[in-house]
Amino acid sequence: MSRHDLDDFDRAILRILHADGRISVTALASRISLSKSPTQARLKRLERDGYILGYRALVDHRRLGQGHVAFVEVRLSDTREAALLAFNAAVQACPEIEECHMIAGAFDYLLKVRSEDIHSYRQVLAERISSLPHVASTSTHVAMESVKEQGH
Repeated sequence: MSRHDLDDFDRAILRILHADGRISVTALASRISLSKSPTQARLKRLERDGYILGYRALVDHRRLGQGHVAFVEVRLSDTREAALLAFNAAVQACPEIEECHMIAGAFDYLLKVRSEDIHSYRQVLAERISSLPHVASTSTHVAMESVKEQGH
C-alpha cells in the first residue's frame, strides 16, 4: 500500500492519532464518522503497513531533570558508507542524543541532545559525542526556549 492509496478516512485516523495516541477506537470511529469495526480494521492495516510505527507517552523533560536542550552540528572526518554506518550505530547507543539527522550542507549531522544543565551537557559533549566514530568537529547551539516540539 502506498501513500497514494490512503483515503480521507485513513488520513483522518493518522492525524487524530498523531495528536492523541490514547484515543479509544470507539472515540476515533466517532470522530471520523465510521463505525467501530471498519475503523479498527483500518487502524490494524495502517499499523501492519507501517504508517503507524508505535505509540508512546510524551513526558515533561524539565520535571525529569532533562530540560537543557542543545543542537550539535557534527562534521565527520570520513563520510564513506562504513564511517556513516559506524557513526549511526554509535549514536543509537547514546541516550542523551534524542534525535540525529544527516544533513546536506556545511556539516554532516545535526543532533538534538538533552541533559540536566550546561555542565552535564559539557560532559556529554566531551565524553560521549566527541568520542563517536569519525567525529572531526562539533558546534553547539543551546536552546533558550522550546516554542514548539513534536507532540505539543
